[in-house]
Amino acid sequence: MPELNASGQYVGDVVPGWETRPAPEPVTLAGRYVRVVPLSSVHYADLFAAVCGPDDDGLWTYRPVAKPTSLADLWMHLAGLVDSPVDLTFALVPLEGESANHAHGIASYMRVDPGTGQVEVAGILLGRTLQRTRAATEAIHLLMRHAFDDLGYRRFEWKCDSLNEPTRRAARRLGFVYEGRFRNHMVTQGRNRDTDWFSVTAEEWPHVSAAHQAWLDPGNFDEAERQRARLSDFLA
Repeated sequence: MPELNASGQYVGDVVPGWETRPAPEPVTLAGRYVRVVPLSSVHYADLFAAVCGPDDDGLWTYRPVAKPTSLADLWMHLAGLVDSPVDLTFALVPLEGESANHAHGIASYMRVDPGTGQVEVAGILLGRTLQRTRAATEAIHLLMRHAFDDLGYRRFEWKCDSLNEPTRRAARRLGFVYEGRFRNHMVTQGRNRDTDWFSVTAEEWPHVSAAHQAWLDPGNFDEAERQRARLSDFLA
């Protein structure tokens, strides 16, 4: 039951020993299948090849800008992310498969609030060879683990366009809880965006983390790297 204060009002639970948490800094997060490294210009050419091909327009539908048509255009877009004073963007470098050791995706820490211990993973962009791989799952797990276990954050958010069904499914698959829809939240590429909010809290993280690790265990994959059990089986 919620606690009543001296004025007869219900108040939230005490957070024992709470202090402002450290802000995320550029770090390298190493996993079995992927490295998550601070984005820099050394990654731009690899990313252009991975996400700006003739069949990649759909990767950019829900992003703030349309697909860059040249390396110079992508350079300007990514340089803006690198130079952000408030956000921190990482390159995702798989360690296996045809894209091994080349940046094939990006993801950012955004809406960082050390005072309340919340952070959002945003701007996720995956090349087609990285999509639906254990490297992609591990990349998000590493970012979550760093926020919760290393920095001591209490809330990890995921937001997406309400019409972006693959991203909505990805959030649920990874253990995020749907919280609601912000209507008329943004204008993106000249179009209205209603935004769906998802989160994992510090209380939920131990179970979510254990499920991620069980799914990512090499024993969960056969010789052809096909999963033996789904992540949803471990989260159930």
